[in-house]
Amino acid sequence: MTAKLIKGTEIREQILEEIAKDVEEIKAQHSVVPGLVTILVGENPASISYVTLKIKTAHRVGFHEVQDNQPEDISEADLLALIDKYNKDDSINGILVQLPLPKHIDDKKILNAIDPDKDVDGFHPVNVGRLMIGGDEVKFPPCTPFGIQEMIVRAGVETSGAEVVVVGRSNIVGKPIANMMLQKGPGANSTVTIVHTRTKDLAAHCQRADILIVAARSLVRV
Repeated sequence: MTAKLIKGTEIREQILEEIAKDVEEIKAQHSVVPGLVTILVGENPASISYVTLKIKTAHRVGFHEVQDNQPEDISEADLLALIDKYNKDDSINGILVQLPLPKHIDDKKILNAIDPDKDVDGFHPVNVGRLMIGGDEVKFPPCTPFGIQEMIVRAGVETSGAEVVVVGRSNIVGKPIANMMLQKGPGANSTVTIVHTRTKDLAAHCQRADILIVAARSLVRV
């Protein structure tokens, strides 16, 4: 079988054009502009880079984007109050808190404070549960796993009945994409195996895969 290179940048452009058209329709039909707030705490260079790209993309597709930068020494209580403010703001449809947060702030407490219906990262336990159920229950699929699935679908890869092996069991990528690929529906209906650092004969599992999804930085046993 000849290998096929799936070009994520080309697929990204297609998706952004589709979203921009959807936003225009929402504006025309409902006089509503989708609102996204991005909360950045501190001045971590990598976080600034990620947030800058998110802001640029939000503007490109026509979102009402609010960038809320907070000092690194903001208290956990004040950050929770800020999230509560945006939870109650009807002009904001999505809330994104850039991670990592400073050590004095509990990431889990902050993420769990976000209204599940505005949790665009899909990290809230309610959204994790929705993803497990699948179908119409899913409001915000986690970004990276959803991107992986879209690349597979748009590349014309048959997933129904395929042997999918996911390397990695993180809550951010490995577990979600495994669950998404086994759901009933287009781009899924697969037989899924998750392998990780404690898997015996990892190579054998990978070699038998029809679709191999690597969601791990390292497979070194520790």
